[in-house]
Amino acid sequence: MDVSTRSVFEVARERFANRDYYGALLSLEDLTGSGRAYADVHHLRGLCFSLLDRPDEALQEFDLALALNPRYLEALLHRGLVLNQLGRGVEAAIAFTAAAAAEGPPVAGFSAPVAARLANEHARLGDAYAEAGALAEAVLEYRRAVELGPDFHDLRLRLARLLLEAGNPLQAREDLEVILEARPDWVDAQVQLGMARYLSGDAAGARDTWRACRDARPDLERISAYLAMLERIPE
Repeated sequence: MDVSTRSVFEVARERFANRDYYGALLSLEDLTGSGRAYADVHHLRGLCFSLLDRPDEALQEFDLALALNPRYLEALLHRGLVLNQLGRGVEAAIAFTAAAAAEGPPVAGFSAPVAARLANEHARLGDAYAEAGALAEAVLEYRRAVELGPDFHDLRLRLARLLLEAGNPLQAREDLEVILEARPDWVDAQVQLGMARYLSGDAAGARDTWRACRDARPDLERISAYLAMLERIPE
């Protein structure tokens, strides 16, 4: 997560801990509408909806979390619990089986759960470096994070954004293409890919990418702004 997203998320977690589930959802609402909803954000929203007895919305959020991180153990378990409460025993059993298998093979010499925790810790440290203006160190921490969590697409997206900020659009393109290979419908990653193409000198590629984004999400004003910026550049 970037620094502003993490601060919002921490406020939401505090409200959740105080059983203010509506307040937690309200805190997270802006993130989901701006393309900054990471797996942890969707998971927390799912927990809130579940505790507010809104199971269908809870399942939607857990599914979104798992789309970003298929090995998200807590999301798998909570999804199974909600399905079980709804009387959907077969689906619940599948979810619990997936949770049992979620550990997966070792990553970089660590068990999968340990690697996942370390990935998130590297990401937190990367955010601290970014907040201090140390982009090179932030990139190194996030690179280690995605090495430990290669399927954590939300962390890889943050890495790509840091690379863009650090003036490395070609490296950012590589990571964004990895994300979009797994999640071709993730508009926020597409928007960032357009920026990476633009900053690496591929204005035509940026234009095509942003036009596709606009078709998918006409409500995102920043896409129109980016395209307006390109209007001065001949096709």
